[in-house]
Amino acid sequence: MSLLLAVAASAAAPGAVQAAERAASVVLEELTSSELRGRIEHGATTILVPIGGVEQSGPYIALGKHNVRAGLLARMIAQKLGNTLVAPVVSYVPEGSINPPAGHMRFAGTISIPDATFESLLEATAASLRQHGFRDIVFLGDHGGYQQNEARVAAKLNRAWNKAGDARAYALLDYYEITQTAYVADLKKRGYSAAEIGLHGGLADAALMLATDPALVRSEAMARGAKPTPQDGVRGDATRATAELGQLGVQRIVDTSVAAIRKQLQDRAR
Repeated sequence: MSLLLAVAASAAAPGAVQAAERAASVVLEELTSSELRGRIEHGATTILVPIGGVEQSGPYIALGKHNVRAGLLARMIAQKLGNTLVAPVVSYVPEGSINPPAGHMRFAGTISIPDATFESLLEATAASLRQHGFRDIVFLGDHGGYQQNEARVAAKLNRAWNKAGDARAYALLDYYEITQTAYVADLKKRGYSAAEIGLHGGLADAALMLATDPALVRSEAMARGAKPTPQDGVRGDATRATAELGQLGVQRIVDTSVAAIRKQLQDRAR
């Protein structure tokens, strides 16, 4: 091989490796249509639909918290399940009244859509995925406010699909519930109070973000700045949050979700 050809081959190699990695990805958006068709034909008929939201979490956690967390955790769950893919993150969700603004809408950056619009979006997403050959479609919601919307949509889809019997939708409420139960218990065992752990933007929330994408937490500003209050959109105290504490929650979410999905698939097979 000439020197010129050797240099060209060397330059092309990283791109070829990247293409191969993309083709093996669990992320639907990173596959070509042909690659996706092949994956479905070879048994990858389960798909996760991560649901996030654009929502304020006080002065020290970025607005995209739910979107980033849902997408990353869904990929981890899919990889552990095997033969599972991940749909694009649903980023537009109900966050309350726009005018007059209520709840999180009182703070800059929060985006809200009506419940009916959100449910129609989930229905159409699931119907599209079913059309392409996915047979088990799982909603994973990272925010507590729309859990029952997910459940209503899954029930509606299953009624509509029941006669054909070729696909099923699931609202995996376990994904969110574990963050409010076992994960909180884990933190309390380590000496953190309920007030510190918080309900929104507190230690639990910030720790999960530090474990998934620390760039979305303004740790230095938080260490120097004032402690936020409910008037600032925060319920809890994130000051002592660490990635290590967040990893406890990540493990809880992934393990619980994987076990729940496996059970659902086994129950359906029976």
